[in-house]
Amino acid sequence: QVQLVESGGGLVQAGGSLRLSCAASGRTFSDRACGWFRQAPGKEREFVATITWRGGSTSYADSVKGRFTISRDNGKNTVYLQMNSLKPEDTAVYYCAASAFGGSNQGSYSTWGQGTQVTVSS
Repeated sequence: QVQLVESGGGLVQAGGSLRLSCAASGRTFSDRACGWFRQAPGKEREFVATITWRGGSTSYADSVKGRFTISRDNGKNTVYLQMNSLKPEDTAVYYCAASAFGGSNQGSYSTWGQGTQVTVSS
């Protein structure tokens, strides 16, 4: 089964940028998409963005559209989340997840990483 390891989190000022990475190992034919989710303190985990490995089709949550960009490097088996114009409300633990189908439904994702903390201060 695929294993996912997130990195790149940290503390930044509002308006700043941060780039998250998700390194995937042991991918199979069934792992057709990768998504980013986040969980802020006191809130449920929510969808952020997703991308397909084959075609690179992307989808974003309304809250991050225009600010975040998801991409992937198939040769490196790595998915990225470039986060610009960060806001305090973006503060959360960010998780990478693998899915056979993708989409915004958490139930479609079978494997999850450990998460990386992103903190945005005012």
